[in-house]
Amino acid sequence: MKKYAAILTDMEQKLSEGHYRPGAKLPSVRSAAQAYGCSTSTIIRAYGELEKRHAIYSIAQSGYYAVDRAGADSQQGESAQIDLSSASPDLNVFPYLDFQHCLNKAIDTYKYHLFTYGDSLGLDRLRQTLASHLAGDQVFANPERIVVTSGAQQALEILAKMPFPNGKKTVLVEQPSYKIYLRYLEAEGIPVRGIARGTEGVDLRELEERFEHGDIKFFYTMSRYHNPLGTTTSVEERKAIAALASKYNVYIVEDDYMADLGEERSFEPIYAYNRTSHVVYIKSFSKIIFPGLRLGAAVLPEPLMETFGSFKRYADTSLLSQAALEIYIKNGMYERHKSKIYNQYAARMRALQEALKRHNEAGLITIAGTSSGIYVQFKLPQTVNLDRLTKRLEKRNIIVVTSQGCYLSDYREREKFLRISISRVMLEQIEDGVKAIIEEVKRS
Repeated sequence: MKKYAAILTDMEQKLSEGHYRPGAKLPSVRSAAQAYGCSTSTIIRAYGELEKRHAIYSIAQSGYYAVDRAGADSQQGESAQIDLSSASPDLNVFPYLDFQHCLNKAIDTYKYHLFTYGDSLGLDRLRQTLASHLAGDQVFANPERIVVTSGAQQALEILAKMPFPNGKKTVLVEQPSYKIYLRYLEAEGIPVRGIARGTEGVDLRELEERFEHGDIKFFYTMSRYHNPLGTTTSVEERKAIAALASKYNVYIVEDDYMADLGEERSFEPIYAYNRTSHVVYIKSFSKIIFPGLRLGAAVLPEPLMETFGSFKRYADTSLLSQAALEIYIKNGMYERHKSKIYNQYAARMRALQEALKRHNEAGLITIAGTSSGIYVQFKLPQTVNLDRLTKRLEKRNIIVVTSQGCYLSDYREREKFLRISISRVMLEQIEDGVKAIIEEVKRS
């Protein structure tokens, strides 16, 4: 990232996190240039951009001042609530103005083509851009094998319902796992079985046994930043899963929905290790931009393309949104925003780890070594009553999600934990939230 972009991102982040109160004066151009180690012209350019975004305002002969953030009063009124449950991106960092520019540019570029039905597989230029974008995650695919979906959820639902070339019927899911998908599979009556996943991943011997004898159509897994565990599988495990898929003709559905939130720059997904086209790779853009965008992408093996297309049938994703996303990615805005989000979440994750070190002396809560993504598993003693714990925390205005919905209904080998998310919690609230959770666990 260029120096100017990095400086602009840092300034914008400080403003969104409340480092400067509404009306507070920002450092002078000369002081800021010294602090960032750059020229005064770079600072003037950054301040000018922030002023265009209505984040600051200038007064002649005086300097630059912070603008009252939209919704700041309501946020202060809600500041007593500590939200450690929500997985949605922070409202304060939604790229409204950048994306508005991309929407306007898309209308100007594509004109009336945006208001037709379009291709059910997605806008051709977006699929070409995604081919280059995904290559950065070591997912190399021709645009013809990329399908734009209405979020990752649509792709997961289609894959669950459609027949696969291996003729098998059962979906194998990690336990615990993404609760919305588990409920969907059960509600639709799709044959589904669970396999335990702990902080070290799945038991590969058991996985091989299931692949060989379990009539497994596909294995649904999150190789990094697992929901709800927050953990990432090892290179060895990803390679082993890819090899087992080829050996037993079982497909892997790899949900890499948080691919852009991590520090593992050289991470290679299971997709990168499989040479027999047995991996479906799924990515979402909602966790980086905003949930309402409802855009995702699925990279499909050639044998699945026709069937997947017949189940998708029609273009159900806004062409305008697709065109705007193509411009957003192609012009570097996505990478810049990704860096901004990552830096913010990384600071919150560090604060969470540090708070645990200070308040968890008795070791009542066990966590895995998670440093990226948004989730952390707070593993609790089996004696803790989750319902009573969450009610007591709610009385203290602390909102958490428990493990209760993260398992299949008939799965018995369950652990008790809280799924902690740092996505929406304010940095300064983390210490109080962690301290309160530990105090309430002690009471259990």
